[in-house]
Amino acid sequence: MTNQRDIQLDMLRAVAVTLVLYAHFLAPNGSSFLGHLGVRLFFVLSGFLITRLLLDARDTHAFATGPALRSFYARRAIRIFPPYFAVLGLVWLTDLEQARSSLAWHALYLSNFWYAQRNEWTPWLLCHFWSLSIEEQFYLAWPLIVLMAPRRRIEAITIGVICFSLAYRFYWPIAADPALARDLLPPASMDALACGALLAVRRARGADVPRWIRLCWPALVAVFLLVVWSDPGPANSAWEWPRWLLVQVLPLAPLVAIVAACSNGLGGTPGRLAELPPLIFLGRISYGVYLYHPILLAYAVKAQPWIPLNVSEQGPGRFLVAGAATLAVASLSWVLFEKPLNGLKRYFPYVAPSRPRGANEARRFGIAPALDLRPTDRSRP
Repeated sequence: MTNQRDIQLDMLRAVAVTLVLYAHFLAPNGSSFLGHLGVRLFFVLSGFLITRLLLDARDTHAFATGPALRSFYARRAIRIFPPYFAVLGLVWLTDLEQARSSLAWHALYLSNFWYAQRNEWTPWLLCHFWSLSIEEQFYLAWPLIVLMAPRRRIEAITIGVICFSLAYRFYWPIAADPALARDLLPPASMDALACGALLAVRRARGADVPRWIRLCWPALVAVFLLVVWSDPGPANSAWEWPRWLLVQVLPLAPLVAIVAACSNGLGGTPGRLAELPPLIFLGRISYGVYLYHPILLAYAVKAQPWIPLNVSEQGPGRFLVAGAATLAVASLSWVLFEKPLNGLKRYFPYVAPSRPRGANEARRFGIAPALDLRPTDRSRP
């Protein structure tokens, strides 16, 4: 059952995908740190929700590792694969923007490696798949750790992943190589995913966000904005690498603090704003919005001769037309396609329903005890 905490997390998904749309449709020069921030927020949310879900399953009395893993992968496939491969099928049929030659990489969720080894965003209309590949790579490995590692070691492992990811960033200034690989290889995003996971692990043992994060996150936001708005200077300047490192790392603590606050449930006016129905619905369809938006932009650009607004360049016309088309298609996809398929998840419980002692006797007398030990799936992406 969806509760207040998860409703407000839907709001965060809405915020994240809106930042991405702004960056891709409206921001000057086609780039914005807000789009990067939106993706990082998605990563923190995913790390938190997936880890919380797996720990809930592990804490259930009837938990068994094998069935829980099989159910996790089946449920992820039901949620993620159908619209994803529908998009790939459409691109293959139409060879939109000559993207057909790279489809095998995208179909294997290796988009981030494709763009990293080519060191260019070609084909551009599938470039957003890099983050979906990162998440899928995370989904393959992380459940094995959460469900199979000794419970007392999971927090230490999570902290180790964060430290490794942060250390990875310092390799690139040493190598003096600004290649796309620095941002697209899995370690570049594991810090955000693991920070969300660490929040879930701490919650499972009764702790919460560390006090220093609660006190310092507004100051970190201020420093982040100063760094982003600073002059990056000429290429290979002394400020280039420190600026890149700070833009990557500074948002982590504020994003964790925001996810923690919304997962606890904001009260008062902020809570009411966070639960506005349009925001909640946008959060629920955010996967489709993220998945479809460059595809619909490509079609809008092709249809420019018949569109009175300018959609060929970044600006209000593109944001209005491509944004409206994206919301319409994502809404239809959710109502007609994704939501009905999600109903199949009921066949893959993380923990098999357990019949209480005396159930057979109760049924003999026409009483059907209702006991379902499956943890609630609160990880809707």
